[in-house]
Amino acid sequence: MSWKAVCKADEIAENALKFFDIDDIEFVVIRHAAGFIAIPAYCPHMEEPLAESGMCAGGLLTCTKHLWQWDLTSGEPKGETEKPLLKYDVKQEADDVLVFLDKELTYDWDDEDDDYDD
Repeated sequence: MSWKAVCKADEIAENALKFFDIDDIEFVVIRHAAGFIAIPAYCPHMEEPLAESGMCAGGLLTCTKHLWQWDLTSGEPKGETEKPLLKYDVKQEADDVLVFLDKELTYDWDDEDDDYDD
């Protein structure tokens, strides 16, 4: 795998997420004040699709399903969130957003969470 051009920079509004599936790797690209970040498509908590439940504001990503939050610059968890975000390398060349896709990043979801009443 290698660097893949996934979209034009202006295709993603600030504080927005966009889902991609390239080479069978599902991920979202987020544009925030500090630039772009690419992360696995699902929340590390309970596999919630972030393209549907993710919300960005004030430099934070929030999964609205259970209110887990992360700092978009570092990927570090905030508040009660228990797991950091996994991140793909991202760069911008001219108008293109490129993501380095050498392997799919996945989370280990807790089996005990499967019984959580959502």
